[in-house]
Amino acid sequence: MRDPNAHPHMPKDQADGLRRLFAAARLRVVPVVSNPHVVGSGALLEGLCAAFTELGLHTLVVDAGERANAPSDLAAVDLAACVETLSPKVSFLAARGLPLRYINANGSAAQFLEAVGDAAPYADVVLLHAPAAELSRVLASREVRPVLLADTDMQSVTHAYAGMKWLSQRAGLMVYSLLMACSPQLRLAERIAQQLSNCGDGFLGSVLRDWACLDPRQPVSAPLAPELRHLARELLMASVPGAALERAADAMPLRPRQMWQAKPARLPGLATH
Repeated sequence: MRDPNAHPHMPKDQADGLRRLFAAARLRVVPVVSNPHVVGSGALLEGLCAAFTELGLHTLVVDAGERANAPSDLAAVDLAACVETLSPKVSFLAARGLPLRYINANGSAAQFLEAVGDAAPYADVVLLHAPAAELSRVLASREVRPVLLADTDMQSVTHAYAGMKWLSQRAGLMVYSLLMACSPQLRLAERIAQQLSNCGDGFLGSVLRDWACLDPRQPVSAPLAPELRHLARELLMASVPGAALERAADAMPLRPRQMWQAKPARLPGLATH
């Protein structure tokens, strides 16, 4: 008989343990490079969660960003007990500095994702929000597409490029997406995306695959932009073993490729080396 005082996420039987094992193998990891210069970064993470929820997926947000809360002392002995439920399809784990506790002798913190998967076996997506330096240690040997965050402030754009540079050189991750905290109608957003794409291609050999905007001032009930829905599907397709999309064409580029051919004047404040 099952102990009524047992933790609700503990395996119920041997078959349940196997189901959890297979669930961990299907876990999709979406890394988001934290950017302390983006004021609306919380709204951007919520937008990604909303897009994943529309696809029927449960998202665990692991916030290890510079401004995140430190994990509970209980995290050292029972990580599952530290996971908060925010909604039926979204859970949350405060994790500032937590990935570094899992570094092995080779400097890899890849075991952190295994621990997160064990702590939340019901999650379909782990949205890992962390600095580029920590992501490079956690994402060892993983085929994922990091998301860069930015807004129209040049410090945020410079920081986004620095994150791309760090991950491309330290982790070998060469394909990125960009999510910006601003109105989708703002022409400057397209210029910034073009500039990041050109600099990444020209100086790093990396690719900015897609980008989308989300206005942090819009109501929570506002419908998601098609670009954000598309970006979310692209991220899932890029995360092994991929998303359950009906057609491969659903993941084709949404924006015209001609936009990347232009070479606009370099935006001030953006480091390129």
